[in-house]
Amino acid sequence: MDGSMLEWADRLKALRDRKVELEAEIKDINAQIDNADWHLSNLMADSETQNFTHAGTMFCLTTKTRASAKAGRKDELFQALRGAGFGDMIVETVNANNLSAFVREQMEENADALPDWLDGLVSVFEKTTVGVRKAAR
Repeated sequence: MDGSMLEWADRLKALRDRKVELEAEIKDINAQIDNADWHLSNLMADSETQNFTHAGTMFCLTTKTRASAKAGRKDELFQALRGAGFGDMIVETVNANNLSAFVREQMEENADALPDWLDGLVSVFEKTTVGVRKAAR
């Protein structure tokens, strides 16, 4: 293994710090993209310009219909979709962190073994990582 533990610690911290910086930069760039898109789409709509080419790039005015469940009505929406024969659109998910915590608890209560009723239904593995946080002064 090349490098000392302290060198690898410095590298890990620098990489995590850089990731935080880049994530903040991406958030800012996404906001700028939304703003530029809004302004350009308004200018195109006002001038009735459906599309144009500039500097080798074609810009097209498009309209997309988006939908989401109203707050607090997701269960009713799912019931209505199922009732109308569109239940195959519904995709149930389990949050990975919640599932991991639940499986850990179940194993702790079962002598560190996966309970029989979960056997074959979940994959369990351990991943060793290094936690990094600011040291107390």
